[in-house]
Amino acid sequence: MSPPLSHSRAVALMVLATLLWSIAGVVTRHLDAARSFEVTFWRSLFNAVALATILTVMRGADLWRILLRGPRVIWISGVCWGVMYTSFMVALTLTSVANVLVTMAAGPLLTALFARVFLQHKLPRRTWAAIIAAVIGIAGMFGEEATHGMSLVGSLVALVVPVAASVNWTLLQGLAGKARDNGTPVQDMLPAILVGALLSAAATLPFAWPLQASNHDLGLLALLGVVQLAIPCLIVVRLTRVLPAPEISLLALLEVIFGILLAWLGAGEVPTTSTLVGGALVLGALVLNELASHRPP
Repeated sequence: MSPPLSHSRAVALMVLATLLWSIAGVVTRHLDAARSFEVTFWRSLFNAVALATILTVMRGADLWRILLRGPRVIWISGVCWGVMYTSFMVALTLTSVANVLVTMAAGPLLTALFARVFLQHKLPRRTWAAIIAAVIGIAGMFGEEATHGMSLVGSLVALVVPVAASVNWTLLQGLAGKARDNGTPVQDMLPAILVGALLSAAATLPFAWPLQASNHDLGLLALLGVVQLAIPCLIVVRLTRVLPAPEISLLALLEVIFGILLAWLGAGEVPTTSTLVGGALVLGALVLNELASHRPP
């Protein structure tokens, strides 16, 4: 059994996961021929291969027994992962990186509300204050982007991601809480990530055919499937045993900052002034929330 993580180390790992997630936009902008559903198919396929390899090494034959005979909750979580994988990449092909990430930043508020309604979590005032500040920053970014020809379809597709993510984080948090209360082992939810990858690849293949990705594209999409998706998702599922769902969702907002910055530096997608100001407000809310969490009572 792996040793328990401290809160500080869990936060550091969550920051690393968001940094890995954030490379998707800039990498996608350097593709040659792969577009829309084909991008999603290849990323999900490489993700599935990586996850199958890693989880087989970690779990052995138990992995496949869990997939075949495991509880229904693994498949519910797997559907959430599949929806997140698919919607995110399709949205990136429909609108700018900043638009996608800004829209996804509704996640903390949705997760906090879901945790409050379904898990009866009483959130500290500092977390609500951080969420409100982040939402204000996101709203300012969103409003300015809307005046610069933002794709409504792309934003609506991107909005599906935080909804599915909030359901997933709340589900995983609820499972971990029940296990702690009952003294039973925590349900192994890592296979759900693989389920999501397989569902996403299977659902997008018919729309991706005929496949047109070049060898250059396949290399970049393999990078996305393994480094940008498989590794950080494994990290985050492990962190649901340590960090509350609203805090995970709040820290995930760092992907907005990292992603916009990388797209700016690596793909020439220059963000607007309001995007930079709103991003600074989001980052400030995160920092203050984390500093307050370490303050003695």
